[in-house]
Amino acid sequence: MKKMITIATLIVATMTLSACVSTRTSGSVYRPYQTQNEMSVRMGVVDSVREVTIDGGRSGVGTLTGAALGGLAGSSVGGGRGSTATGIVGAVVGGIIGNNVESNANTRKGLEITVRLDNGELKAITQDADESFRPGDRVRLLSDRRTTRVTH
Repeated sequence: MKKMITIATLIVATMTLSACVSTRTSGSVYRPYQTQNEMSVRMGVVDSVREVTIDGGRSGVGTLTGAALGGLAGSSVGGGRGSTATGIVGAVVGGIIGNNVESNANTRKGLEITVRLDNGELKAITQDADESFRPGDRVRLLSDRRTTRVTH
């Protein structure tokens, strides 16, 4: 029985860690399909910069993992009906905690960068806040069919 609980805990922990991996929206990070592709380049000047929060969303894995671990922990306390009740309480509390952990792991700081292109158009691009931009900075907008990024 202990071996099954250990295996189940390992599987649940692995699922939790894989749920915490989020896609980065940095101006400096390229995915493999974005390499060796031609991108259009437009020049402009930063008009404004606003801090935003990028929410990577929730898959539900954190909630399920927390509920499973909480249920296992709670059911190991006491015996009989008491163990069932503590298992239910543990599952509920674990689910809430797991949801919060996943939410925090998938939230990061971002920037909404508004750029006035040389042709006068205004474009707003949101990306990770891993590079600083200030109004008046001369920047490039790199675009393919899927994404646009702002770089110096």
